[in-house]
Order: sequence, then C-alpha cells, then structure tokens
Amino acid sequence: MPSARFTLLTASLVCALIILDTNIVAVSLPSIARDLAGSFADIEWVVSAYLLAFAACLLPAGSLADRFGRRRMLLLGLVLFGIASLACGAAPSLLFLDMARAAKGVGAALLLTSALAAIGNRFHEPQERMRAWAFWGACMGATITFAPLLGGIIASTLGWRWIFYINLPLVAVLAVMVLYSVDESRDSAAARLDPWGSLTFAGGLGYLIWAMIDASQVGWGSAQTLGRLVISAFLFGVFVMVERSQQRPMIDLRVMRSARFVGALLGMFAYAACAQVMMTLLPLYLQNGLQLSALAAGAGMLPFAVAMLLMPRVGMRLAAHCSAAQVFALGLMLVGVGNLLCAWAANHGGYSAFAVASLVLGAGAGLLNGDTQKNIMACVPRERTGMASGLSTTTRFGAIVLAIGVLGAVLAARTGQLMKEAMAVVAPAHLGEVTAMATRVAAGDLAAALAMLDPALRAEVAPLARQAFIGGFESVLHVAGIAAMVFAIVVGVLLSRPPVQLEAWAEHGA
Repeated sequence: MPSARFTLLTASLVCALIILDTNIVAVSLPSIARDLAGSFADIEWVVSAYLLAFAACLLPAGSLADRFGRRRMLLLGLVLFGIASLACGAAPSLLFLDMARAAKGVGAALLLTSALAAIGNRFHEPQERMRAWAFWGACMGATITFAPLLGGIIASTLGWRWIFYINLPLVAVLAVMVLYSVDESRDSAAARLDPWGSLTFAGGLGYLIWAMIDASQVGWGSAQTLGRLVISAFLFGVFVMVERSQQRPMIDLRVMRSARFVGALLGMFAYAACAQVMMTLLPLYLQNGLQLSALAAGAGMLPFAVAMLLMPRVGMRLAAHCSAAQVFALGLMLVGVGNLLCAWAANHGGYSAFAVASLVLGAGAGLLNGDTQKNIMACVPRERTGMASGLSTTTRFGAIVLAIGVLGAVLAARTGQLMKEAMAVVAPAHLGEVTAMATRVAAGDLAAALAMLDPALRAEVAPLARQAFIGGFESVLHVAGIAAMVFAIVVGVLLSRPPVQLEAWAEHGA
C-alpha cells in the first residue's frame, strides 16, 4: 500500500493543476484576443466556458467518483484534461478554443472531486485529517500566488499557446503518480446519478451567462437577452422541482431553511464574486490600462496574491476571539474597501497606488478564503457534509462565472459610453464604429480598434480609448466594492442567528 503522504502529495498536486489552469490563463487573455481577433465577449467565453462546465459538473462528478471509483475517475479526468489542453493550445479559432476549454472544465470537475474524496478516504483521525487539509491548503495558496507570474513568463517568452501545452507533461507525471499512490475506493451508499438535475442546473446557468455576456452587444432589452433570461429562469425552476421530488437529491434544498447555512453560502458567493474573480479581471487592467507586458502584469499581481496567501493564518487567530459573523463581515468589508481603493488608484495613480490597494483587497480575500468552507461545513450535520461541500464548491465557481458576466457587462457598457462621448468630440463621423471599437479595446486589442479609423485620427483617439477602458474598469471596481459591503451586512446578520440543532435537523429535515 502506498504511503499516506504520497497519496496526499498526489491529490494535492492534482488540485494545484486545476487552480494553476484557472488562474494562469487570465494573463494571456489580451494576447489571445489579438492573435485570434476576438472581442471582449469572446475572451469572456474563454474563461466562462471552462468555469461553467466546471461548476455544472462538480456535483455529478462527485457521484461518479463515489460510484465508479476515485482512482478510475482521477485517471479519466487526467486523460480528458490533457487532451483538452492539447486542443486549446492548437485552437485555430475562438469557437474551437471555447469548446476545448469546456471539455477541460469537465475534466477538472472529475479531478477535483476525486482528489478530495481520495484525501478524505485515506485520512480518518481528526488530527491527521487536519494536518492533511492544512498541507492541501498550503499547496493551493502557493499555486494561487505564483500562477499569474508563471502565466506572464510563459505568455511573454513562449506565447499564449504554451499556457495550455505546459499541462501535457504535468498530466503525464500526475497520471504515473496516481497509478502508484492512490488506492481504488468507492462509496457503496453513494447517491444515484441525477442526470435531469445536472442538465437543468447546467442549462439554467449557461443561459444566464449567455444572456449577460451578449447583452452588451445585442442590448439588455432585446428579444435575445430577455428570451435567454426567461429560459434560464424556467430551467432553474425545473431544477428545483426535480430536486424536491427525489428521495435522495443531488442537492437537499431543505438545508436552505437554516439562516446560518444560507449566510455561510452567501459569504462564499460574495467572496468568489467580489474578490476571487479579480484574479481574472485585474491582469486585464494591468495590461490594457497601465500598458504593462504580460510578464509585468503577472508580477504586478503579487501584492494581491501574497496577501491572500498569508491572511488565512490571521483569520485562524481572529476566529479564536471573534464570531464567524464578525470574521465574515470584516473580510467582506476589507474586500469592499480594497475594490474601492483599486477604483481610485485606476483613475488617480499609477501602479504604486494600485499595489497598495490590491494588498488590501488580497487581505480581505485571504481572510475569507480560510473561513468560508469551514463555516459552511459547521452548519450541517456530519452525514450531509459531502453534499454541503459539493454545493459550496459549486457556489464558488458559479459565482465567479456570474461575476465575470455581470462585471464584464459593466466594463463593456461603460467603456462604450465613454468612447462614444470622446468620439462625438474628435471624430463624430465614426460614431457608428464605437460599439465594435469598444469591445476590441476592452479585450486588449487596441490596434484592431484603431484600424477602424482613418490613419490621421489614430494617434488622437488612442489615449482616449485607453482612458475609456480605465473608466470602464473603475466602474467594475465600484460595483464589486459596493456589492461586497452590502454582502458584509447581510452575511453578518444571517450568521448571527442562533444555530439549528443538528440532531433535530437530521431527524426532521428542518
């Protein structure tokens, strides 16, 4: 039998691969937009296709791992992840890249759920399990810290396609490690697969994201946007009915009767939507707003990432003296203040002011990152922790997808408005091209945007376009900052409610 430490190392590195791929791509998005002639909506889909498939498949992937074996699903996930990475690197078009990214998201869901289950299956004693999860958390934190820098190095030297090709040797090494370090394990009492629940949830989330990403181009009041929102609401409604009609549902909706559980879940949502999403969005500002290279943008994310890595230790000490409601509220308030400071720095200072502001934002994110999952688990009976963990992870990545859609729409709309105002003064004859130009500017392809103008106007419009992007990003940070502060109040109130008696809950479904 392989050693427990070898199993822990393998499972942790598998999870680190997923975190690496989630965060490393953000730095290369402007390069992808320029190379494949993409608009801002197109590069949103490069991120969202992966996260949407990932979030939608997490719960069914956990059922598959329990039913058919964690080791087998780990190997299947690695194969799918590797093939999809190869396809991403060789993508001839953005549509092909999006499809490959979605396939990679399915593989990532298989990997994460199987790796976490393998750790849980191998470590049983409370102390050794606590040490195992501490090591796992350290691996995740280190990966989050250095992923943007690594992405910048690769994009600046080898090109964006190697962001994906680099996964191939890593997948091969991890497959060998899985074969030698992970014993096969199953859960004989695993819940049955829930295809209708999985499909309706994925469809509802997919139509919602589609509506938000395309709304900036077709209009929020257009038939396309409204139709997609209606279909999304219908599918989510069907999902709720499907889950309520089953004896052992994929998501037991009765847990939503606990105010503390809802508060903890909203805390996870707010953390992901207002803080974690900035790992994807801030590199766009550093490259398109401050005109930094991909390498410099990756290095520029270090204040945010390092603060996020170190603050969970502070959170552990605070938890000994403060309630969960107080820690959550403090973390979300720091996130709100950090976003608002970043907004001020975007329009009034250079990188130095931004670095200090992102340090505050990262501190809030780190405080929450160490506390969200723990508090969600503390709100449910022991026999429901598996379901709660899956719901928590789905909420995290679902929130990131939703935030990219909402904040991306804010960025596109505000950038377009500011460009229209500027163009009305310097080039009124080109107002018809403003929408197309704005979406190229937001994507980081300023050259393609300026190519739509007469050569004599390009030098005058270039700084105006850059300032329009900065103004759009300032609005994004304002929205995220205010939202975080509102969530701080709501989550703090909900978590202050008296805890539900878990024994009574388990017995009566309260």
